[in-house]
Parts: sequence; C-alpha cells; structure tokens
Amino acid sequence: MSEVLIRGAEVVVTMDGARREVAGGDVLVRGGVIAAVGQGLTSAGRVVEAKGCVVTPGLVNTHHHLYQTLTRAVPGGQDALLFGWLKTLYPIWGRFGPEEIFVSAQVGLAELALSGCTLTSDHLYLYPNGARLDDTIAAAREVGLRFHPTRGAMSIGESAGGLPPDTLMEREAAILEDSIRVVDAFHDASEGSMLRVGLAPCSPFSVSRDLMREAALLARDKRVMLHTHLAENDEDVAYSLAQFGCRPGQYAEDLGWTGPDVWHAHCVKLDAGEISLFARSQTGVAHCPCSNCRLGSGIAPLRAMRDAGVPVGLGVDGSASNDAGNLIGEARQAMLLQRVARGADAMSVREALEVATLGGAQVLGRPDCGSLEPGKRADLAIWDLSGIEAAGAWDPVAALLLCGPTRVRDLFVEGRQVVGDGQMLTLDLPRVIERQRQLARALAL
Repeated sequence: MSEVLIRGAEVVVTMDGARREVAGGDVLVRGGVIAAVGQGLTSAGRVVEAKGCVVTPGLVNTHHHLYQTLTRAVPGGQDALLFGWLKTLYPIWGRFGPEEIFVSAQVGLAELALSGCTLTSDHLYLYPNGARLDDTIAAAREVGLRFHPTRGAMSIGESAGGLPPDTLMEREAAILEDSIRVVDAFHDASEGSMLRVGLAPCSPFSVSRDLMREAALLARDKRVMLHTHLAENDEDVAYSLAQFGCRPGQYAEDLGWTGPDVWHAHCVKLDAGEISLFARSQTGVAHCPCSNCRLGSGIAPLRAMRDAGVPVGLGVDGSASNDAGNLIGEARQAMLLQRVARGADAMSVREALEVATLGGAQVLGRPDCGSLEPGKRADLAIWDLSGIEAAGAWDPVAALLLCGPTRVRDLFVEGRQVVGDGQMLTLDLPRVIERQRQLARALAL
C-alpha cells in the first residue's frame, strides 16, 4: 500500500473537531486515506518536504458551470444583470457541442485545482448538438479531481413564458430518462467515491413545477442529491411572486426541495423565514460571492445563515459570470463581503476557510472529506508562503486569505498528486488552453 509523508509544514490546518493547527506538522497518507497528522512522523514511502508551507484540506467547490470557461468576458454580457446576461449568452451556448463541453471542463477543472480545490460539483443544464453530461465526467477523470456533476435541465422556453430560447429546451420525459441513465451509469455512493451524480433542473424560471417535483421524487428513489438556483437576485424573487404566488423558499418547500439531500445556489435574497426553514431542514447553500458581485445581485446573508445553522459552502459559479474559477480567492471574497455588510469582525479568516473546506463537504454530503484527520480521504493542498505575496506575514494561516498565495504548490486528491510545483501533472495544460482559445475564436465569428 503506497504511502506519502508530507513533512515539516509551517502549519497543518486540520479542520478536525478541535480545529487543531499543528506547527511543524506532518501528514501521513496511506492508500488514499489520512493515516496520521502530527509531528515527527516517519514513512518508508515518498516524502514531500513542506518547510515554509501551510497545508490545508482540499477546498470544496459547491457550484460551477464548467462549460462557461469558453465564454469569459463576452462584451454583450459584461455589464448586464442576471436575466439580460443570460439572454446575451444563451445563443452562444447553443452553438456548443461535445468538444466544447469537454475542453471547457478541462480548463475549468485545472483552474480549480491550481487554486486548491480537490472536490467540485458542476451544474450542466444545456445539451446542444449532442453534448452530454458524460463529456464533463470524461474531463474530470483526466484531470483527477473528485467530481459531483449534476444533470441539469431546461424545459420552459420563451414561447411558454420562460427565459431561455426554445432551441435549448428538452422534453421533460427525455430529461427524466437521461437523468436515470447518468445516475445508473456513473453514480458511486461508496465512501471515498471519486464520482457522484446529482439531479439539477436549472431554475424556477426555466423548468416546470412538474419537472421540479418529478426530479425530487426520482432523486430520492435513486438516493442522489438535488441542486438548483434559488433567490439569486431581486428579479428572481419577483418572478417567483408573480408566477407562483410565493417566495422562492416556499416554492422549494412545496415541491420537496428542502432537506439535507438538497443544496441551492446563491440564495442572495433569502429572508429570515427562509433562512430558518433551511436551518430546520438542513438544506444546503452554495454561496458564490464573486459572481453575485459581478452580476450586481447583492451580498448573500452568509453570517445570518451560519449563525442559524444552515449548511453553507462556497461556489465559484460559472466562468461567464465570475469570470474566474479561483476558489481560494472566493473564500477571501466571502470574508470581505461579510465585513462590508456587517463590520470587520463579521467573519474571520479561519471561519472562511472552514466554509471553503468542511462547509462545502457538508453541503455535498461528503463526511469523508473536508478535514485532515485519520480516516478521512487524502485530499490536501500545500501552499508555499516563501513568495512575495506572504512576505512579512506574521500569521501563516491568515496569510492565505489576507495576502496570498492564490495558487497551490502541490495538490493531492485521494493521495494522488494532481499539481506539483504549481503545475498541472495530469494533463498538458498549454495544449488544452490553446484548443480552448481556438474554440472560443470560432464561437465569436
């Protein structure tokens, strides 16, 4: 059984029950699992020196649209609110095919890995020109991240009063049929699983009530998780009130979309009653601070949700609305926005790191991930503080969010190294980036 010893870190941030930080710490990995965390550990296996580094659990990304890495900084959507932004981009996304989905996922996953992410979800809700969820799964297997893709869907187009163009719609029977296919083909519920699948009708304004209800019933029958967008901005809430006669939280509860097997993206506009509902039901939230800023949606009530006991993780959201996929940067932004809204003592560095690790693992239903302690999966990030970003930093853990670095030195997933010396080890990233540029230029014509 293979062993790796991470030795002599400046600090090991465990995120265990006591939130221990081990100065001069070591982490012993055996067979893809954390075997020990402490000082003076030994191993006959491979040794990775971590002097001058902070070791953290791998970060967890709870919301992304990987396909959007092909449409960053699109001129027509740069200064638009959510609905106008979507109307600009839907026609472009309609020209995608399997290669665009696959290559954009490679790029997005590599970007996440370089920012310390070891486990990510993805919300793919459009399937033009033969694209399938399988395309993103193939990319994740190549990159080597732990993956939780969701089979998204849109079924209510413009002609039926929805927002998306009719050309991107699917029949609801076909959506449910393919949802069964991907769960049966790919979902692995075992401990340490590298691949789990969820079901994720896109949003209340792009699918019917029937599909939301049927997806919830199917997910519970298959024992997989549910995901969608909810209460993202004022327009979203107004749509819910006008179309359904209730706020988004009530809409979700009425259709079976609350509970520990459900997580909603954004939730910027949850009110006190909805926060209480989510806390009671242990419904999860993917907080996407950079995207919420980019689209002018507002500041999500992260402090209030945490205080109430709502499970909250971080999400970079799609690369057309962020327009980046840097998860450690997302943790910094989450912390700063709560301070803007509620004062400099509203959220500490260590709490933001907890949301980025343990919080995300809880939201995705992964008690086997999110911390560095014996028996947990060996997903960890090594951050080198010897560079200019952290020069002069007194607190190496706080440095990760207050000054940097923003790129990992090394990243391990299930004990396998994905990033080494700041470079991807699992794919030829320059080649993939060049292909991405070629595809983006073709879409822009």
